Amino acid sequence: MKKNRLRELLDAGKPTIGTHMVTTSPQIVEVIGHSGAFDYIELTGEYASWGLTDLENFARAVDLFPDMSSMMKVEQEPRIFITGRSLGAGIQNVLFSDCHSAEEVKECIRAVKPETPEDRGVRGCSMQRSSGYVLDVGNEAWTQAQREVVIAIMIEKASAMEQLEEILSVEGVDMVNFGPCDYALSLGRPGQRNSPDIQKKERDMIELALKKGVQPRMEIGNFEQAKEYIDMGVRHFCIGFDLVIFYQWCQQQGEGMRRLLASV
Repeated sequence: MKKNRLRELLDAGKPTIGTHMVTTSPQIVEVIGHSGAFDYIELTGEYASWGLTDLENFARAVDLFPDMSSMMKVEQEPRIFITGRSLGAGIQNVLFSDCHSAEEVKECIRAVKPETPEDRGVRGCSMQRSSGYVLDVGNEAWTQAQREVVIAIMIEKASAMEQLEEILSVEGVDMVNFGPCDYALSLGRPGQRNSPDIQKKERDMIELALKKGVQPRMEIGNFEQAKEYIDMGVRHFCIGFDLVIFYQWCQQQGEGMRRLLASV
């Protein structure tokens, strides 16, 4: 079983840096890996177009880099299926979106944990890539790997924010990540993610999470945005999306060229 870099750093109390992919391209995974700059790549499966083979190829590419791990963002339904197939493909950590309550968070954790009397999860033995197909099927190494999955929860619903203290008390929650866009939408205020009161809710989440001993993770567009969060005590960041970076490059370079050519 491959070591889980994100789990190692989290347990050691060290900062972590990730980046998002919406595409499933192994080439982009390798380019990110060759940079040596990131501890993990989050495949934002909620937004991506993927098949089961894509998950395996994504994980294979990540495995080329011993000091980099992976994460899957799992949408609301079907949570258990996507979680099982992602972990089985070799993606090592999970971010759950769209949780409305502490009870839903408990269901997410059960989807990750092995089905042993002490873990009380639903993950059973399977001949999948993460277990070497035939090598570590349901053995102690595989079971321990399921226990070491980093579980992160999006706090992005009004009801989740109302139950935040209860969610942070659920055993197995390693990280929380505020989602201002969906939070605003759940309040009936689409497009108001940057309003002062919603930004205050993000700060409230950070403060309570740190108080409860759960690590807040921030999603930012560039490293310069991290300073205010670092000052609050945040040490975990996921920076940028491949599609956004590509769009911004096309916009900037294309428009720049059109301006130059307009003067010819």
